[in-house]
Amino acid sequence: MDAPLLVIVDAANVVGSVPDGWWRDRRGAAERLRDLLVPYATDGLPRHPGPLELVLVVEGGARGIASVPGVRVDEAPGSGDDRIVEVTAEAADRPRLVVTADRELRRRVTELGAEVTGPRTVRP
Repeated sequence: MDAPLLVIVDAANVVGSVPDGWWRDRRGAAERLRDLLVPYATDGLPRHPGPLELVLVVEGGARGIASVPGVRVDEAPGSGDDRIVEVTAEAADRPRLVVTADRELRRRVTELGAEVTGPRTVRP
């Protein structure tokens, strides 16, 4: 059986796409996003039926949150964008979808063969 689609979520970019006061509690905002992602693991996303493997890449003040069933949290030791590129490259043998609106990051991961979509895909 083929591996499910790997969905790599740029936590900083997706959290920052909604001006809801996230900057006062980056860790809490990342935890809320993680929890929002859980149903997508089984239900899928538009044009991408489940099951999906979800990875939430966090950085900076959002570090320290735990993985939960359905969403693996990956802490970037430095740049979140660099870690997203690494995770994308490490999974080159399978389909990948990166969730971000960051233009430079989009360019970097599409060069590796990943598909990209914007934050609204996971945060309507």
